[in-house]
Amino acid sequence: MTTIAPEGLLAIDDATQDLLFREARTANAFSAEPVTDEQLRAIYDLVKWAPTAMNAQPLRLVAVRTAEARERLLPLMAEGNRAKTASAPLTLIVAADEDFHEHLPVTFPHKEGAREALHDSPGRPAMARFNASIQLGYLILGIRAAGLAAGPMAGFDAAAVEREFLTGNQRAIAVVNAGRPGPDAWFPRNPRLGFEQAVTMV
Repeated sequence: MTTIAPEGLLAIDDATQDLLFREARTANAFSAEPVTDEQLRAIYDLVKWAPTAMNAQPLRLVAVRTAEARERLLPLMAEGNRAKTASAPLTLIVAADEDFHEHLPVTFPHKEGAREALHDSPGRPAMARFNASIQLGYLILGIRAAGLAAGPMAGFDAAAVEREFLTGNQRAIAVVNAGRPGPDAWFPRNPRLGFEQAVTMV
């Protein structure tokens, strides 16, 4: 049963709620319709505005498009994720840049010395991963906002993906397929926890 908020409680209309949340699904198969560079740029240019701690923005993306790049990626995916990745017109390797602090003089300019304070911080890798994971959630919603389906996956050899595709201190946290859903793209919808099960009022 889908729960619909009473009218006026949410600032977006029912169609947008359906597009982003209620009717949106994780796709496991895709059509051959391409995802254009312009669509990918529009998605990024939307989700980049969402918040991260200290405006850190550690998310980095590698867009896998070519047949050659896909052939390099497929053996690094878990067996159950290979067919869906092979069918996707666009696959995004989602990474956390542990050197995000180098950009803080531009992205967080009002905090003098922020870059230097984080340079030797043992907590910086965890900060990068946590905030990039938040941005991964924004990315999924951005893909949906473009009218596309997202298929996020954690089943892959992260160390091998980092060696093959990433640079510097970037750490792979997910692989996301994106495109128009193909035939039999959905698994049966699983139940969601209700408000009373998830929320404690104190």
